[in-house]
Amino acid sequence: MDFRLDEEQQALRESVRDFAREVVAPVIGDHYEKHTFPYEIVRQMGKMGLFGLPFAEEHGGMGGDYFALCLVLEELARVDSSVAITLEAAVSLGAMPIYRFGTEEQKARWLPKLLSGEALAGFGLTEPGTGSDAGGTRTRAVLDGDEWVINGSKAFITNSGTDITALVTVTAVTGTKPDGSKELSTIIVPSGTPGFTVAPGYSKVGWNASDTHELTFDDCRVPAANLLGERGRGFAQFLRILDEGRIAIAALAVGLAQGCVDESITYAKERQAFGQPIGNYQAIQFKIADMEMKAHTARLAYYDAAARMLAGEPFKRQAAIAKLHASTVAVDNAREATQIHGGYGFMNEYPVARFWRDSKILEIGEGTSEVQRMIIARDLGM
Repeated sequence: MDFRLDEEQQALRESVRDFAREVVAPVIGDHYEKHTFPYEIVRQMGKMGLFGLPFAEEHGGMGGDYFALCLVLEELARVDSSVAITLEAAVSLGAMPIYRFGTEEQKARWLPKLLSGEALAGFGLTEPGTGSDAGGTRTRAVLDGDEWVINGSKAFITNSGTDITALVTVTAVTGTKPDGSKELSTIIVPSGTPGFTVAPGYSKVGWNASDTHELTFDDCRVPAANLLGERGRGFAQFLRILDEGRIAIAALAVGLAQGCVDESITYAKERQAFGQPIGNYQAIQFKIADMEMKAHTARLAYYDAAARMLAGEPFKRQAAIAKLHASTVAVDNAREATQIHGGYGFMNEYPVARFWRDSKILEIGEGTSEVQRMIIARDLGM
């Protein structure tokens, strides 16, 4: 299997790499410290067509594929994960459910602005009391005439409270199946709908320049036509979305891991100790060599998962492997990069401090490491 990039893929990667270094890097530290959302960066990513990469041109997309999105996420995360997760969530969690499961009317209404980056969307799955137990959803939606009445809450929802957030898709219990289990469906809730409240942003350990909120729904009414996909198919829908999203998160994690290598090489060549650069010492060289090895193997894992997905082959196990391995590597590399930087690695002015704070969530978001192991084991027939 040949994992070398073609000319178009290479050009995309290089253009985004330049954008990340020249546009994102100079300003993102300030956004991170102030916990402000980088609207100007989002606008520029929109103009570059990044939000529309894996979508068909007929809906306002760029006609690319999911692997192209992953390449972009990796390059952005080499510089900053807040910007990368904003794009990842906007595409794979925000626009993708509508693209995959929406009616033509829903696509025509929402996709043009979502794919241009003019608007963002959130994916309301996680709840305060459920976490990894997505099937334990407590939010309920009752059909009252030609309206859904929604009551409940969601937690840790990315891109849900920005000035340009247009909607969230919400998973809710809409009834009971013949076997007595919950009937889960997905419903579009536009921003500003009465009864839909966005709480103040969380105080987070990392991803401080991204947007994350708790959401509450108190007799929130939306048209019955806002049902996304088939009634009762919500569980299957979000499992498909999460399988794809894990490949994207793996790419983001690889970017962070590679960024740790980049910063460590630069620092090791400049930092003097005992009369010579610390990069001359094997203790440092071996650390960086191991970091590069881990980033490289994690990259191959997400390349493989993406290739299987695009070929129409089963990819659930490979996506879980990629996400599990890449997130572990990101945490490992962030720890080692901080160690190489010594005391300066503990100072927020250095990117590795940001990488260290951003890495841990990768072992939690879009399926914890424990969930990934469950998926892998089950796919092996255990």
